[in-house]
Amino acid sequence: MALPLLWLGGAALGAAFIADAKQKQKQLTLDRRLGRAPKAADDKRVSPLSPSVLHLGEVKVAPKPGALVCCFVFGVIEHTGIWLGDDTLLELHGSGLIRPVSSRRFLAGRTGSRIFVACDHQHRSLIGESVLARAQQTLYQYRDYDLFDNNCHRFVWSCLTGEELSISSFDKFNRLLSRHFAQAIYWDEAAIPKL
Repeated sequence: MALPLLWLGGAALGAAFIADAKQKQKQLTLDRRLGRAPKAADDKRVSPLSPSVLHLGEVKVAPKPGALVCCFVFGVIEHTGIWLGDDTLLELHGSGLIRPVSSRRFLAGRTGSRIFVACDHQHRSLIGESVLARAQQTLYQYRDYDLFDNNCHRFVWSCLTGEELSISSFDKFNRLLSRHFAQAIYWDEAAIPKL
């Protein structure tokens, strides 16, 4: 008898959490529309809008060449890449191969069904000065892939800045992006053709 009550309690808490998260996203969307959204990062939150399965997707951003993109991998970690244009992006595959793939291929074998773009508070893609040129120079090269030390975040960072830096988590990646662009990072859903 106690087990069903625990399930009901857990379901109620889960529903309350989801409702709260959706309400916060709606308020953030309104604040962005009205120009009240945080432009700068603070110590607690460098990414006011992170990729999420709960993402409302009210505003979709068409990624521009050189834009930084990400998707979910089994709901546990994020996979990052660089948008090249024409439904093509560049990723560091787990085999170590740096390869161009379609958005469909980028999401294949991962749990996410959406791609997110790093944006500013006004839904503009954040693009580094030389990111596209550096990214294109790495096509079909191999890196000694390591999930924590030489991963997709490190690859994207090296294309963005030219600096090789161990980046062990998406949170650390966001903090570096926030410092690099000197602003808060918003991960908006990408407007790409239906998969």
